[in-house]
Amino acid sequence: MTSLQWQTASFGELGNLQLYAALRLRQEVFAVEQDSLYLDLDNVDQGAVHMLCWRQDELLAYQRCLPPGLTYTESGLGRIVVSAPARGQQLGKELVQRGIAYNLQQWPEQDIRINAQAYLQEYYERLGFTPVGGVYELDGIAHIYMLYRRSG
Repeated sequence: MTSLQWQTASFGELGNLQLYAALRLRQEVFAVEQDSLYLDLDNVDQGAVHMLCWRQDELLAYQRCLPPGLTYTESGLGRIVVSAPARGQQLGKELVQRGIAYNLQQWPEQDIRINAQAYLQEYYERLGFTPVGGVYELDGIAHIYMLYRRSG
């Protein structure tokens, strides 16, 4: 099996093919698979750091690392997604753990906020996040805010 290649890049550092692959994966999962109509291109990508996991030319997983003040007061993770063929291999867990480590390194004074789909609450709790507030609907899907509290 070919090894995984991890990439962390600003919006400007992403090549056209890399950006296209990320946007396509987001649409395949969030719009088509989850049958949710929403505006994915939300003007956050330009200020985010993008974390991608590749096997050769195939994008397997992706997320945005958000600096404090871009979307939330805290730093954040968003658009966390694993392609359907890559699921069940703990890749999502590694992706989120890498995102947590990145955000804590870049913004050590900030907690990390996510806007999680509610059915994944326990999954994110196992990764160290705690719920903040109640469940609400976003784009036809139940969500909940969760925080990863930095130590110290």
